[in-house]
Amino acid sequence: MNREDLSDLRAEFDKFVQDKCSLQPEGESMNPDIGDKEDEDPVPQFVDALTSKLLAPALSGVYLSRLDIKRVAEGIDESIPIKERLKMVKALFRHTTKKSYLEDAFGEITKHIDGRILLYTELSEAFPASKKHFDEHINKAQKTKKMFAQIVEDFEEIEPTSDPLFV
Repeated sequence: MNREDLSDLRAEFDKFVQDKCSLQPEGESMNPDIGDKEDEDPVPQFVDALTSKLLAPALSGVYLSRLDIKRVAEGIDESIPIKERLKMVKALFRHTTKKSYLEDAFGEITKHIDGRILLYTELSEAFPASKKHFDEHINKAQKTKKMFAQIVEDFEEIEPTSDPLFV
């Protein structure tokens, strides 16, 4: 069998799989991280600062995965699609109008951070030579949790009936 026959066979197989086995409707993208119109909606001011600090493990001391963010949303009875972490956090806080919502969301995120702190503590006890590095991450995580309280304190509730153009 020569190489041309194999490449033709491969091309036929790929076409068959694409035509007959795809579960997506035609014209729909294969990349789930490509945004939709909702991703372009404006978000409250604090979200940009929050995402830049919360999603960077070097700044927050912890890594929050897509699954962690999804669990946070489920913990406050929200449903968000799994996308890029940045888009997921923006979707989580996009329609925030009440302090109670922020407190609930930050409470769930704090639970995840506390879980990581517990892991860091156990690892630092098991590996004393690395304690210094784990302590740095724990301190950053504690500062991140304090940032949540400041955001909630500074947040001004928005009434849904308020006219955004009314001054």
